[in-house]
Amino acid sequence: MKVLLLGSGGREHALALKISQSALCSQLFIAPGNPGIAQCGTVVSHIGVNDFDAIKTFSIENKIDMVVVGPEDPLVNGIYDYFQQDASLQHIPVIGPSKEGAQLEGSKAFAKQFMMRHNIPTAAYQEFNESNYAEGQAYLAQHALPIVLKADGLAAGKGVVIAVSHEEAQQEFAQMIKDAKFGDASKKVVVEQFLTGIECSVFVLTDGTSYKILPTAKDYKRIGEGDTGLNTGGMGAISPVPFADAAFMQKVDERIVRPTVAGLKRENINYKGFIFVGLIKVDGEPYVIEYNCRMGDPETEVVMPRLQNDLLQLLQAVANGTLEHETIQEDPRAAATVVLVSGGYPEAYEKGKAITNIPANNDQQIIFHAGTKAAGDEIVTNGGRVIAVTSLASDLQEALTLSKQSAAQISFEGKYFRKDIGFEFVASN
Repeated sequence: MKVLLLGSGGREHALALKISQSALCSQLFIAPGNPGIAQCGTVVSHIGVNDFDAIKTFSIENKIDMVVVGPEDPLVNGIYDYFQQDASLQHIPVIGPSKEGAQLEGSKAFAKQFMMRHNIPTAAYQEFNESNYAEGQAYLAQHALPIVLKADGLAAGKGVVIAVSHEEAQQEFAQMIKDAKFGDASKKVVVEQFLTGIECSVFVLTDGTSYKILPTAKDYKRIGEGDTGLNTGGMGAISPVPFADAAFMQKVDERIVRPTVAGLKRENINYKGFIFVGLIKVDGEPYVIEYNCRMGDPETEVVMPRLQNDLLQLLQAVANGTLEHETIQEDPRAAATVVLVSGGYPEAYEKGKAITNIPANNDQQIIFHAGTKAAGDEIVTNGGRVIAVTSLASDLQEALTLSKQSAAQISFEGKYFRKDIGFEFVASN
């Protein structure tokens, strides 16, 4: 099979590596890719993930057999529908939901309404916009603290604020709606009850009828150690999640995953691809914090190395509607990812810093490129999150130690990484 993978980050590097290892893959193209991904296939750097016309032309000219979509933007923008509605593209399966299905991520309000319709456990909420702004202010004034405010639309993982005072909540609410803090994404704001518990990520692959649950993961969003400071796209991840035992996962399956997939089918929403369920465990019970319509980043960098299946075989089963016949196989080892970021991230940072001392991949460790690019003979920084180091070992402690050792070895100006990923689950970190 000839496969076109869309994206350029650490998630796409992890997907590219897994697809390139498949016996079914004859050729892998990645658009726009990055220098690390280039080791897995042919990078098509001039095509952006939202340039549907260019993707169409490339797919036809190169006789592409499958398109795998990494990031959320093209899914929310309707790339699945674009292929379905074009007679010259209909034969090429797109791994990812329809534009309507992608609203599970594209609109927090859509997702909440969906969960309410299908009795899927989630925090209580209200939604507000310019038209009921005053009502929103009054609601915030009497709301229990802390208060969760979420921009309704896509905000690159940064559209969530947890306000610890009513004053802070009012200010954030005003900035989101009146000052367009997150652009169009915060024209509508979802205000949620704050749930106290511990979070994890569950990844589901569905063909629209049946589904398979992939290895669990937990990511670390805050920039500072001890989960302090600003939210980021993710500073690291671990897999499996120690507290997500068989009893908890049975609850997740029965109360969340099964009704989600069944609900999509009942509402005639085309969904063939990944569902990322962001969960919180509250007093032993699972609640949905959010859905994403694709794999997470950096969780993909711990999940894919632990997935022992042929990924392309699974994706082909998704396209063919035969996923029920597949069985997920997990590496028994623990995986830990540490993300190296640019100085100043998640706020202003500089690009173009030379990266040196990148270790070679081996049986226990993979270096995933996230925000990098080639500059002559050098690899330089090209984003906030630059490199993700994933290690596999018999236990989480050892995997974390290996990842931190390589993170310390890799060098670029302003480099920063958290040294406490997985801190809740190891004796000393």
